[in-house]
Amino acid sequence: MDKAELIAKVAQDGEDRLLLARILDKYQQSQRRNIPVSTEFLSPREQAMAEAVLRTAGVRAGYAFDGGYEAAERKVLLFLPDWAEGELAFLRADFHGPDSALTHRDILGSLMGLGVARERVGDILVGEHSADIVASPSLRDFFLREWAQAGRVRLTVAEIGREDLLVPVLQVKNIRDTVSSLRLDAVLSSAFSMSRGRAAELIAAGRVSLDHVPCVKGDKLVSEGSVLSVRGLGRAKLTEVGGLSRKGRTGITIERYL
Repeated sequence: MDKAELIAKVAQDGEDRLLLARILDKYQQSQRRNIPVSTEFLSPREQAMAEAVLRTAGVRAGYAFDGGYEAAERKVLLFLPDWAEGELAFLRADFHGPDSALTHRDILGSLMGLGVARERVGDILVGEHSADIVASPSLRDFFLREWAQAGRVRLTVAEIGREDLLVPVLQVKNIRDTVSSLRLDAVLSSAFSMSRGRAAELIAAGRVSLDHVPCVKGDKLVSEGSVLSVRGLGRAKLTEVGGLSRKGRTGITIERYL
């Protein structure tokens, strides 16, 4: 199967095809020159597509996703020879004072204001008085030199180690319910406490992703471990599928991230 055919099996549009072509080029570069090569930071959907095209190409080893910590959302894809290790930059921006509360949007906006492309920055972990970021190593010195402010708030930026990242604890709501089937619209209805009709509307409108890939089919079957995302509402994971009740309904357990 040639490169175009591999990409066509996974890509949904022109942007996907360009992304997957770059990923296959990176893989071939690493193999040909026996050097470590990495992509920019990928969203969960892009990671799923990347893994799909590599598996379709028969690639089972020699690559890894890394976002700086285990639960990272945005990750780079690393192609690594046996002798190599991956590298990322980790920085902390401290901010203090009575009017220094900053949000994820504030931090991201300040980075974009410096002309930094979003795909060169990984997760942004905002705390009460600091924000940690994971970034491409080529940005390390630039951030240390130029990143001094977010809005009107002054920042003190320093490099930290991977082990120093302050990862917020996710707030999770556990939901136990029964569904008539494991269709996407039925499980989504339970996960986000809405009618099945409303769930079907959101799916048809293209606002729902299943395992980080947009899905517009309400009758798509989900399975244990599936991740459901709704644009504007959040994300949930089907953590357990139980047996049938006396009424023929399937018991499920869902983790909804608040």
